[in-house]
Amino acid sequence: MNILITGCNGQLGNEMQLLEAQNPQHTYFNTDVEELDITDRETVGAFVEHNKIDGIVNCAAYTAVDKAESNAELCDLLNHVAPGYLAEAVGRRGGWLVQISTDYVFDGTNHTPYTETDDVCPNSVYGRTKLAGEQAACAACERTMIIRTAWLYSTFGNNFVKTMIRLGREKSELGVIFDQIGTPTYARDLAVAIMTSINQGVKPGVYHFSNEGVISWYDFTKAIHRLAGITTCHVRPLHTSEYPTPAARPHYSVLDKTKIKQAYGLEIPYWEESLQECVSQLLG
Repeated sequence: MNILITGCNGQLGNEMQLLEAQNPQHTYFNTDVEELDITDRETVGAFVEHNKIDGIVNCAAYTAVDKAESNAELCDLLNHVAPGYLAEAVGRRGGWLVQISTDYVFDGTNHTPYTETDDVCPNSVYGRTKLAGEQAACAACERTMIIRTAWLYSTFGNNFVKTMIRLGREKSELGVIFDQIGTPTYARDLAVAIMTSINQGVKPGVYHFSNEGVISWYDFTKAIHRLAGITTCHVRPLHTSEYPTPAARPHYSVLDKTKIKQAYGLEIPYWEESLQECVSQLLG
């Protein structure tokens, strides 16, 4: 197949590129904004047609959650409008789209893991635009697979793990929120799941993916410091109310992964095992 990867310079896009060498049966077109402006409908259509694209993995997104509150138009263009263009273009060729979405489509008031059939109720610009992107993609291409993920990190780009290692080395004390509960996702594990779905055949619908287990941001930070050998920084728990942000965050966003595990026979690693792998690579 000819497969287009958008957002190839991001965390997930970089991880996808690492897996391409292991799956040489496909031809990959790795693009970021310099190579392909996914907000330009005609450009997207021409690229997909010219390169005979059979499938698209859309890793591109506006992910600055707080900035989105004051930059709603650009956020909507990238997260809502662009996925619709990609879906429309590949749909005309009878192809498929894997659209990456987020736990932010939920308001975080659940007390049990969210399933794909739970009611969506985003309470931030980011969450609303990502949900709109899901809907636009599914409406334009019947072979659309939505994968909602959460707390993404990797050895690439800027993310929570790298920030906490840097701050842990710089500061003697750090306050981290303890009353927001979820599950981290190692971007490499998500990339493996996406590649598995491509090779087994993309099955349309909404799926959830994160690592296994449940944790708070505070506990996650403690684990990061322990694995990175940081012992001189005291981490103290904060309430969300002590750290106000422009965008509301879900207090509980644990995702139920049963559907994707059954659909593709996946065994998903426990969050701490994947974190250990990532930290080991970062410390090199």
